[in-house]
Amino acid sequence: MKKIAFFDSKLYDKIWFDTINNKYNYDIHYFENKLNSETAILARGFDAVIGFVNDEINKETIDKLYKNNIRILAMRSAGYNNVDLKAALNKIHVVRVPWYSPYSIAEHAMALLLCLNRKIHRAYSRTRDRNFSLNGLTGFDLHGKTVGVIGTGKIGKVFIDICRGFGVNILAYDPYPDTNSNINYVSLEELFKMSDIISLHCPLTKYTHHIINKDSLSKMKDGVYIINTSRGALIESEDLVDALKTGKVGAAGLDVYEEESDFFFEDCSELIIKDDVLTVLSSMPNVLITSHQAFLTNEALENIARTTLKNLHQFFNNELLENEVIYKIKD
Repeated sequence: MKKIAFFDSKLYDKIWFDTINNKYNYDIHYFENKLNSETAILARGFDAVIGFVNDEINKETIDKLYKNNIRILAMRSAGYNNVDLKAALNKIHVVRVPWYSPYSIAEHAMALLLCLNRKIHRAYSRTRDRNFSLNGLTGFDLHGKTVGVIGTGKIGKVFIDICRGFGVNILAYDPYPDTNSNINYVSLEELFKMSDIISLHCPLTKYTHHIINKDSLSKMKDGVYIINTSRGALIESEDLVDALKTGKVGAAGLDVYEEESDFFFEDCSELIIKDDVLTVLSSMPNVLITSHQAFLTNEALENIARTTLKNLHQFFNNELLENEVIYKIKD
């Protein structure tokens, strides 16, 4: 029986992986610890490792896993920007879940937008205190507004379909546009200039790192809404705070945060948060932060477990790794 070391585990992970594992009968050990250079020693004696988006899988971690005879790292996520692929080359195979539910993330992005626009989060808090005043809760019609979508992969396209149901105008930017679609592609510059709402649905690369920054924010409409359900480092957080303070950004819905690894997925309610930027953002009434939960639907969790265990099955049976991530020399 193959032994699997499962890092950064939560109850919902265990429920679905145990369910799908009935087909494979792996011996899965669930560790609450995040995978990093210090915890990699826990993988000693195991045949494979399952990791997640906030694990620190750098060269040192890779080397320690390799020393402990780990030859397969299964990321239970689509993203893998936290994995040093160069260090893993010719040592450890890296596989991922290329998609699990584009609907879960796209729907969460719309939920953030609707909640911010119609001040649902503020109304909920008020009525809990029996304050039924409507002052300060005015929103705007989405109908007729322009939504800029950066990234038109599966999630971006689902988000566009949802937006069309509200009667908005869609502008999109993607370095690899789908020429067979009816999506209205424009330059990034035009998208920044024309959009009332901007939603990020692109991967984190050296080209998209801090794609939202002081310079790009200056090109946007005053009062623009920004939604991010992709990766925190797409936004330069301090520049976002400044833009929120001046009113350049009217509201921000963030399911991810650049320095989230120390906080997201954890109960920090008894702790003093020492991240000043996160503290400021979470205190603003026009900022809605969720803790990287956009993926959290039953359908997505089932697909994550099913694909991850299938990836491991392919490795252990010397089959083609259809979801392997291959290191590429960057230009």
